[in-house]
Amino acid sequence: MNTLKQRLIAVSRLYTSLASNISLLEPVALLAARFYVGWAFFASGLTKLRDWDSTLMLFEYEYQVPVLPFELAAYLGTAAEIILPLLLMAGLASRFSALGLFIVNIVAVISLEDIAPAAYSEHVLWGTLLLQVVIFSGGRLALDRIVEGRVFNVKAASSHTLKDA
Repeated sequence: MNTLKQRLIAVSRLYTSLASNISLLEPVALLAARFYVGWAFFASGLTKLRDWDSTLMLFEYEYQVPVLPFELAAYLGTAAEIILPLLLMAGLASRFSALGLFIVNIVAVISLEDIAPAAYSEHVLWGTLLLQVVIFSGGRLALDRIVEGRVFNVKAASSHTLKDA
């Protein structure tokens, strides 16, 4: 009985130690999520650019993008897969780029009539990681923090000078 009790106490202490250090892991987890999803979409965009004729053919016959003409869908989708991942990985406009890629992800799943279970699982993972960035922003290891700090410091400084005048 003492052995079980000792093990439970050790597990409880380990959990408490990890929970107190979780704030150190958050920026690293958000950075990893940004790069993992960003690279997947960026690589897809590069593939589309490498063979534009095939991309147009896929958008015309394979992908059933609702509402948009296939050429416009191809241009918009490819541009989103090149620009938004770069912003996401850099941590610039993190929430905006994550939300944009989340929408691209949903359209990709909707557009394919037959999607393999493994591919569907991957899209669910990407969507979950992107929502994490939308909710929590890019984290402390994002360039958003630098931009926000400078913008808000300028606004704070200018509001103080207006009050002093």
